[in-house]
Amino acid sequence: MSRRIIIFDTTLRDGEQAPGASLTPPEKLEIAKQLTRLGVDVIEGGFPIASPGDAQAVKMIAQTIKGPTIAALARSLPKDIDAAAAALAPAKKKRLHVFLATSPIHRKYKLRKAREEILRQSVWAVKYAKRYCRNIEFSPEDASRTEPEFLHEVLEAVIKAGATTVNIPDTVGFAIPDQFGALIKGITEHVPNIDRAVISVHCHNDLGLSVPNSLAAIKSGAGQVECTINGIGERAGNASLEEIVMSLKIRKDFFHATTGIDTTQIHKTSRLVSTLTGLVVQPNKAIVGENAFRHESGIHQDGILKHAKTYEIMRPEDVGLGGSKLVLGKLSGRHAFVKRLSALGFRLGKDELNRAFEQFKLLADKKKEVFDEDLIAIVEDTLPAEQETFKLTYVHTTSGSDTVPTATIRLAKEGKEFQDAACGDGPVDACYKTVNRMTGLSPELLDYALHSVTKGRDALGEVSVKLRHKGFEVSGRGTSTDIIEASAKAYINAINKLVSLSTRQSSLGRRRALHP
Repeated sequence: MSRRIIIFDTTLRDGEQAPGASLTPPEKLEIAKQLTRLGVDVIEGGFPIASPGDAQAVKMIAQTIKGPTIAALARSLPKDIDAAAAALAPAKKKRLHVFLATSPIHRKYKLRKAREEILRQSVWAVKYAKRYCRNIEFSPEDASRTEPEFLHEVLEAVIKAGATTVNIPDTVGFAIPDQFGALIKGITEHVPNIDRAVISVHCHNDLGLSVPNSLAAIKSGAGQVECTINGIGERAGNASLEEIVMSLKIRKDFFHATTGIDTTQIHKTSRLVSTLTGLVVQPNKAIVGENAFRHESGIHQDGILKHAKTYEIMRPEDVGLGGSKLVLGKLSGRHAFVKRLSALGFRLGKDELNRAFEQFKLLADKKKEVFDEDLIAIVEDTLPAEQETFKLTYVHTTSGSDTVPTATIRLAKEGKEFQDAACGDGPVDACYKTVNRMTGLSPELLDYALHSVTKGRDALGEVSVKLRHKGFEVSGRGTSTDIIEASAKAYINAINKLVSLSTRQSSLGRRRALHP
C-alpha cells in the first residue's frame, strides 16, 4: 500500500540563501504561483524576521496563494515568532516553523546553553507559537549530529507541547544514507508519542547525499520531505524536489510512496526558478539538466530509436519536455544519421549513404554538434555557396530608458529593396521582430552569443545565433563594429539558411513524386 508523502518546498526560504539568489517579493510570489501549479503541499515563503522584504514576501504569498499551506520560519524567540505570525496572518492554511539547535557543537559554541535549557526553550517556543496557529513544525537544528537519546527527549517534549510536525535536519550534510535511515527508524521506535506528529526531513548536499538521505528517511518512515527546485540552497544546496519526486514515481515498486506533484510542471518550474535567481542549471543535472534527455552515443541512439526504454527510464513528457533529442556528433551512429536525413527529406542508396556517413564522421570530429545545414552540404557533396535570399542593406534602431525600442530594417531580395519597422523588448529583439515581419518567418531563437573578434575601442564583434523552425535547426553568424548590425546580420544569415533548407526539401519532394 502506498503512503502519501508531503512535499514541503523551501525554495523561497532556504533556496534563496544560495549566494546570489536573492529574490524580490514579486518574484517570490511568481514562483509561489508556479509551485501551486506544480502541486506542492507546503510553501515556505521566507524568514520574516530576517528583513522587511522577506516579511512582505510571506504576507503577499499568504494573501494570494490558495491551496498549499503557507509556512514561515522563526527562531525560538518571541520577536521571531511574532513576526512570522504577522506575515502569515492572511493565509487560509498556515504553519509556523520554529527551530532551535540541539547538537553538542551548537549548544557549546553557538548557543552556550545546556541540554536542560535547550529542552525548556524548545517547549516554550512551540507553546508560544501555538497561540497563533494550530499547525506547528519544530526543527531541532543539526539533528543528525545530536545525541539520539537527547533528540528523542526533545521530540517527545515538543510533540507533547503541540508540535504537529517534527523536522529532522541534516543541517550540514553530514549524514550517510544508512545512518540517516537508522536515525529516522530510531525516532519511530523510541519517541512514545511520535504517532501524533508527522516526521519530516531536511537534508543538505555538502557530500552530495541530500537526495539519497531523504529517500532513506522515507523508506524508514518519514512522511514529509523538505526540498527545493533545482536543489538550490545554502552552500552546496538542498535535496532536489524533482529528483525526489521522480525517484518515488519511477521506483514506486521500491518506495511504495506517492506525492501530489504534477510532474509535467517540473521543467517549467525549474526554468522559472533558474531565470529569476540567476542560478544556471548544470547541463548534466538529473531530470531538468539540458542533457537529461539528449543522446549522442551511437549505441544509445540506436537503442532509443528502437525502443525508448532501452536508455530512458522516464519519458521527457513526464517532466514537461517535448521529447528526447538525438544530438548528432562524433559519437553518433548510422541509425540516428539516417533518421535525421529522412526527416530532412533525403533517401540515399547504400553507396551514397556510406560516403555521406564517412563525411559526416570526419566533420563531427571537428565540430561539437552537426546541424541540419551541415547534413545538407554533406549529402549534396559539393554544395554551392549558400543562396543569399535576403541581404541587409540598412538598419537603424532607437532605444532608451523612456523610449520604446524600435528597429527599421531595409532588405534586398532579387534586386529589389523593401523596408519595415517593429518594436521589441530591446533593440536586438526589435530587429528580429522586424525581420520576421519582412520574411514571413517566425523561428524560435534557441541561442544568442556575442564576443569580440579584435581588440580596442573599435573592436569587431561577432554574433552567433541558433534558430529552430519547422523541425530545422540552423546557426547564423554576423560581424560588425556595431553589435546591433552584427546581431541583425547573424539573424538574417540564419534566416537565409532556413529558406534554403525549405526550398531544397520542397525540390526533393517534387523529384521523388516525379521519380518514385
